[in-house]
Formats: sequence, structure tokens, C-alpha cells
Amino acid sequence: MTHETRGATMPAVAYRRSLPIDDPESLVDVELPVPEPGPRDLLVRVEAVAVNPIDCKVRRGTDPGGTPKVLGWDAAGTVVAVGADVELFRVGEEVYYAGAVDRPGANSRYHAVDESLVGRKPASLSFTEAAAMPLTSLTAWEGLFDRLGLRTGAPEQTGTLLVTAAAGGVGAMVAQLARALTGLTVIGTASRPRTAAFARRMGVDHVVDHTEPLAPQLAELAPGGLDHVFSTVGTQRNLPVYAELLNPFGRIVAIDDVDTLPMGLLKPKSIAFHWESMFTRSRFATPDRAGQHRILTRVAHLVDAGVLRTTAIRDLGPVNAANLRAAHRLQESGTTIGKTTLTGF
Repeated sequence: MTHETRGATMPAVAYRRSLPIDDPESLVDVELPVPEPGPRDLLVRVEAVAVNPIDCKVRRGTDPGGTPKVLGWDAAGTVVAVGADVELFRVGEEVYYAGAVDRPGANSRYHAVDESLVGRKPASLSFTEAAAMPLTSLTAWEGLFDRLGLRTGAPEQTGTLLVTAAAGGVGAMVAQLARALTGLTVIGTASRPRTAAFARRMGVDHVVDHTEPLAPQLAELAPGGLDHVFSTVGTQRNLPVYAELLNPFGRIVAIDDVDTLPMGLLKPKSIAFHWESMFTRSRFATPDRAGQHRILTRVAHLVDAGVLRTTAIRDLGPVNAANLRAAHRLQESGTTIGKTTLTGF
């Protein structure tokens, strides 16, 4: 620990019971001890955070029984202390990361995180702009290149990719990465002029309206069929459409929660189905979990080269309970574009 944090407490936002977001107790301001970094941990002074669907899912579904539980799995800040075995970072470096869902989140002034899950912040971005990127970049990258088996930096790799909710946080990063690093034609779904325009800015070639039947729209835009689907929402509803329009040996990757899926629809064409969760590596301590450090490093280089852009759209001010409740309310509305951030304490 440094003199700055030894024996100190810090402001944080937590919840003690699972409550609707309109309840003032759903998220509350608390004072907690500054965490002590483990052997491979960085202690980060958090400067900005972003909100994701996982924050709302955990708040609604995991009741801590009165013990303060801190959410927040997107952060950018400065390293103020390192564990004894840390090799990748030094005190004073600016970093960004999503962290691990089975550890306390980053809605606190200081946060301990395994160095293998962290990247150096893109130099061209502010802390706020950088905080919007880690979780969605990791999800998009792992989904495209690990699950769907696409190759990075392969403009000769052609075909058609469908991404649902292309103006959302993950969808926007999928579109950017596919546009920048492959030769795929990208079709995105959106339902409003504003979301369609944002999806196109993110790299989508064509937009279809997901409030209307998808099959005829997609058949017109992709008469040769689809080759890949990145399903961020609506997998349960849309799987029959995917099965109909995907070419033989096509691939689907999904990130949303579903109850049951009629997987038999995929067998005649030998369509492969994959789940993607960027928390799998950290949750199960997989041998390749440092792959997330490498992905975030690559993403930072692409940002600084002007190839990728942040998806930060709105900042709600300092990290406190009132502002985070507002951010959760926006997230739960299902109408957000890009990412919502909070900056400072």
C-alpha cells in the first residue's frame, strides 16, 4: 500500500438488498476500507466508470443480504499500488479494464484488479471515453475472433455478418471491429432513425428494423444468405430466422440470457452455436486469462491509430448513488445508444 491509501477508507456506491431502481435504497453511498491488492493485483484510483446490463442483472438477481455489494465492471484510472508479483504495470500508469464479476466492482474510489485483465488506457482518450470501452470491446473481440473463428486483419475474409442491436454497447464494437479487421459485409438491426444513424457511424453497412419481420429484410439485403450472426439480444425469438437464412456451416455467437432454444433447427445445415461471456476467463481462472490484457492492448493501439472510436455517449457526472441510479434506469429502459459513463467522485 502507498501512503495515499494505507489504512484509509473510500467513498463507494453499493446495494444491500435487491430492489427496483426507483427505490432510493436500490443503490446507496457508503464508506468502505480501501482494498489491499493481492500478489497479482493492481490497486487503481478510479477516475471514471461505465454502466452495463450486467450491473442491472446482478443488482436485481443477487441479494447480498444486508452486506454492501459494489457493482461496476468498466473502469479507467491510475495505478497507485501493485502486488508483490505484478509484472505488467507500474505505479502511475493509466489503465482501463472490465475486471471480474466474482470480485467487487469498480464503483469505488479505489479498486483492486488482477493485472492479467487490464490494459493501458488509450493515450488519445480521456478517462471517461476509455471507461466506456473494456467490457464491450472484450465481448466483441472474443465473440468475433475466438467464438466465430474470424481472423483479425484479414480484409480478404468476406461474407455477411448480422449483428443485433447494432447501436448498443456491444453491437457498436462488433460493427467497428468487423469493419476494421475483416472484409465482411455488416448488417445491423436498429429500430429508430437515431439508432440507425449511430450504427452506420460505427461501421454497419446496412440497417434492418428489428421491430419488423427480419427474414424478408435480410433476404433482400443478403440474397446469398448469412455467414455469421452476433446475437446480442433476441436470440430466443430470432433463432428460427437465423436457421433459415444462415448458409450451411454458418456460425452464431450469442450473449443474451435465454430460457430454452430449439437447437434442432441448426442441425440440417450444421450451424455452430457459441455462447460468449467475457467473464469466463476470470471466473474460471483459465490459463489464457491474460488474453484479455492482450486484447485491451490491441484495442488501445487501434483507438490511438484512429481505427476504433469510443462509444461513450452521455456522462451523468460524479460516481454517486443518485447518478448511478439514473444510469441504471437508463440501462433498464432498453433505449440507450452506446455507453453511459460517470466521472470523478
